[in-house]
Amino acid sequence: MKPPRPNAYRTAWAEEARPDRVDEEMRVAGWVHRRRDHGGLVFIDLRDRTGLLQLVFDPDEAP
Repeated sequence: MKPPRPNAYRTAWAEEARPDRVDEEMRVAGWVHRRRDHGGLVFIDLRDRTGLLQLVFDPDEAP
């Protein structure tokens, strides 16, 4: 089954985030599968219907 088209909240699906697209800005949407706080960094596993992404950020630099 092909996923629906992107919308105002999403410009890409998890399966589209590949190493060859690392410099592209993407907007993804899904649900938080897991959140881990490792001191200075926070790791979020974001899941949508096509797969799983791991987001990493510094909470001091996040808006």
